[in-house]
Amino acid sequence: MPSISQKGHQMPESPIRKLAPYAEKAYEQGKKVYHLNIGQPDIKTPEIALNAISNHSLEIIAYTSSDGSEQYRKKIVNYYSKHDIHLNHDEIIVTTGGSEALLFAFGTIMDTDDEVIIPEPFYANFNGFSAASGVNIVPVISKFEDNFALPPIEEFEKLITSKTKAILICNPGNPTGYLYSKEEIKKLAEIVIKHDLFLIADEVYREFVYDGNEHYSILQESSLVNYAIVIDSASKRYSMCGARIGYLVSKNKEVIKTALKFAQTRLSPPTLAQIACEAALDTPKSYFDEIREAYQNRRNVLIEGLQKIKSVKVTKPKGAFYCIVELPLKNADHFAQWLLESFDIDGETVMVAPATGFYSTPNVGLNQIRIAYVLNEESLKKAINILEQALKIYKD
Repeated sequence: MPSISQKGHQMPESPIRKLAPYAEKAYEQGKKVYHLNIGQPDIKTPEIALNAISNHSLEIIAYTSSDGSEQYRKKIVNYYSKHDIHLNHDEIIVTTGGSEALLFAFGTIMDTDDEVIIPEPFYANFNGFSAASGVNIVPVISKFEDNFALPPIEEFEKLITSKTKAILICNPGNPTGYLYSKEEIKKLAEIVIKHDLFLIADEVYREFVYDGNEHYSILQESSLVNYAIVIDSASKRYSMCGARIGYLVSKNKEVIKTALKFAQTRLSPPTLAQIACEAALDTPKSYFDEIREAYQNRRNVLIEGLQKIKSVKVTKPKGAFYCIVELPLKNADHFAQWLLESFDIDGETVMVAPATGFYSTPNVGLNQIRIAYVLNEESLKKAINILEQALKIYKD
């Protein structure tokens, strides 16, 4: 019988999706499942984007340019300018989701067995992207008790070797909700310039920043012109996850030139989705003001509710819509599965994401889960109660 590749064996399961079969069985049993496991907003997609699909005049759904529609990229430039980020349209490559943008970035700047340093916990699929690219993640630990702030720069320097090609951050963070400050970005800028590395920033949650804080992009840092690569996406910004449109952005001409070769290999990003996302760029500021307030209120409901549960610890996010929760148990993977298989209150249960998959260091985060507060406040309150009652009877 033919054998599977080592790369295939090493490809990790998604901690966000691996419990899906158990959720499906719960549905088959008539249970309602509150999905706190995945960042799928329940906010409506802007009507202007949906109308653009319904009212398009295309007679042929043809390829666009490999780097995306020029008209669309020029409108993206206008979007960035509103965030004090000044670009040309030829510094943007439209991708099939932010995921493809990161794969292009890895392929552009790293060879097999090269290394990327990432503060952990980090977006779980970074593990998968690195495995697919033959790249090694070198984690630098950010601490729960510090609310997952940037680790000391000395900790990064200890890990830099001849194989190190980049530092990768998510800002605001998935799964932590941490927002890196301007000062922290400047510290990272200093170290990548000193060691001649790239700084990659996943900035897909730029709009979702709370408590009067402001997002500072690595593209705003003038010293990083040749070092900065931004991964961006329309998915969460406009509640258009299924459109699968993202961007790779860099002022480094060699990065764009090389990434474009990867883009040419997959031909072009999806045409109809680009039409929808181009229209979404005309979404009024009031849309973001409203959903930012909604997410901040949801965050407050979630954090306050979890803090009332005995022996549960939770960090307070400054952005995005995720938080890491520490539970009074040994194995969050087993607990998450048990919730779906064996526990409910009046036919309702909760699906969470075990946090081990957001680390690359073995045996870290075993008692942690990630919660996405993408449900309305009433659903969050019910989900919190289910977790509280479940923890009272659960046995490791």
